[in-house]
Amino acid sequence: MGNRKNFFHLHMISDSTGETLISAGRAAAAQFGGYEPIEHVYPLIRNRKQLLSVLRAIDEAPGIVLYTVVNEELGALIDEMCRDMDVPCVNVLEPVVGLFQTYLGTTSRRRVGAQHSLDEDYFARIEALNFTMEHDDGQMPESYDEADVVIIGISRTSKSPTSVYLANRGIKTANIPIVPGTPLPESLYRSEKPLIVCLIASPARISQVRAFREFGSGADEGKNEYIDRASIAEELKYARALAVQNDWPVIDVTRRSIEETAAAILALKYHVK
Repeated sequence: MGNRKNFFHLHMISDSTGETLISAGRAAAAQFGGYEPIEHVYPLIRNRKQLLSVLRAIDEAPGIVLYTVVNEELGALIDEMCRDMDVPCVNVLEPVVGLFQTYLGTTSRRRVGAQHSLDEDYFARIEALNFTMEHDDGQMPESYDEADVVIIGISRTSKSPTSVYLANRGIKTANIPIVPGTPLPESLYRSEKPLIVCLIASPARISQVRAFREFGSGADEGKNEYIDRASIAEELKYARALAVQNDWPVIDVTRRSIEETAAAILALKYHVK
C-alpha cells in the first residue's frame, strides 16, 4: 500500500514543440514521489481557436496548467480562463525572462521557439508533431503508411503522450484505440512502412487511471464497466490476441515512464538489442 500512486492531470500548452515544458513539468513532478502526472501536451498552439479547444479539454479534466506562450493576448486568456475554472496555472518562462530583462536592462524579443535553431532536425520534429496531432486517437487512417510508428492499445495505456514524446524526436507517430468488437482500420493492415506496437498495462493500473480521468465528468452511464477490472482484463485479452495474430510487438507500460516506453519502441524500430 505504501507504493500506491495518486494521479493528477498535468496540462502543458506550448506555442512551439513543448520540449521545454515537458522537461520542466517532469522535473517538478519528480519531486512528489507519491503522485504521478497524467500528461496532456498541446504543442504548436498559436491562435485563439486552437487555445479555446485546449481550454475546453482542461475544463473536462482539471489539473495543473503549465504554459510557454509568447503571445501576450493568448497568455492573458489562459490566465483568465484558468482563474474562472479555479485551475492553477503558470507561465513557466515568464519569471526567468523577467529576471533577464531586469538584469540586462532590455526587453525580450518574444520570438516563438527562439531556443530552437532552424536546422533540418528542427523542421523534422515540427513535421512529426503536426503528423502526430493529426493522427491522434484513430484520426486520418488513410495515411497510416506515412507513419514511422503506429501505437495501438485500449483506453488509458499512454498512447497519446507516448506519441507526442516520439514526435518531439522527429518520429511520425499515429495512435489507434482498441475497442473490442470494433475492427481496426483496414489501412493499418495494408501499411508496410510503420512499426506497429501494442501497449498494455495491468488491469489495476488502467482502472485507477480511468477512474481518475472520469472523476467529475458527470457521465455515469457505462462508467462502472469502464473501470471494472474484469472488463478491462477482457479488453486486454482482446488486444493481446490482435497483436499475436498480426505479429505485432507488445509493450507493458505498467511500470514504465513515457520516456522508457518511447525508448523501448525506438529499440524495436531500429533493432537495438
